[in-house]
Amino acid sequence: MKSNGSWLSTLNPSCKLIVHVLVMAALMAIRDPLLTLAIWLVAVLIGISVGGWTIGYLLRRLLPYTLFFVLVCWMLAAFGKGEHVLWQWAWFRVTTESLNNGLLIGLRMLGFVTYGMLFTSTTDLNRMMMSLIHQLRLSPKWAYGMLAGFRFIPLFQSELQQMKIAHRIRGYRQEPGGKAFLRYALPLFSQGVRKSERIAIAMEARGFTGTRERTYYVQPVLARRDALYAVALLSVTTVLIIWL
Repeated sequence: MKSNGSWLSTLNPSCKLIVHVLVMAALMAIRDPLLTLAIWLVAVLIGISVGGWTIGYLLRRLLPYTLFFVLVCWMLAAFGKGEHVLWQWAWFRVTTESLNNGLLIGLRMLGFVTYGMLFTSTTDLNRMMMSLIHQLRLSPKWAYGMLAGFRFIPLFQSELQQMKIAHRIRGYRQEPGGKAFLRYALPLFSQGVRKSERIAIAMEARGFTGTRERTYYVQPVLARRDALYAVALLSVTTVLIIWL
C-alpha cells in the first residue's frame, strides 16, 4: 500500500479510514439503488478531483470488478422473486423487485470496492501504522507486526515465481488447479513460518514487547483538513440519504 502523492494522501490515515468505514456502513443500511449509485459517484468524484485518479486508472482498476458486479446483478435479477414481471423468457424471469435487488447488491459491492480503493491508493503503509499507534492507540507490538506481515506479501509473490521457474527448469509437468496449489502451498507456508519466527525474535530483541514507551521518527497528527474532509463526506452522504 503506497500513497500516490495526491491531496487526499496528506490526510490522517486513521481519520480517513473511520470516515470511509462509516460511509460503507451507510451503504449497508441503504435499500435504494439510486441512492447507492449516488454515494458511489461521490467516491469517484473524490478520487478524480483530490485523489490523484485519472480516467485511465479508474477504468483499469474498476473494469474487472464492474464486469463481475454486472454478472451478480443479472443473476439476482433473472432468478429472483417478485410479483411485477418485467421480462420473462425460458427460465429467466425478471421482476421489478428482483431487478431492484440486483442493482442494489451490485452497486453496493462496487461502492465498497471504490471506497476501499480510494483509501489504499492514497495511504502510505508506514504512516497508516504510525497513525494507528498514535490516534487509535494500537499497541506498537501489533502495529509493527502487521507492518512486517504486509511486507511479506511481495516477498511471497517473488518466491512463488522463483518456485515456478525452478520447477519448469527441472522438467516438472505444469498441473492445473488444486494440484498446482498444493505443490506450492506447503513450501510457501513453511517459508512463512520460518520468516515469522525470525521476525518475532528480532522484534523481541529490539524491545517490541509493549512493556515500555517508545520514541517514533514520525508522529501523524489530526489537522484541520482531516476534519474538513470528514465533515464534507459525511454531510454529503447524509444529504443524499435525506434528499433521495
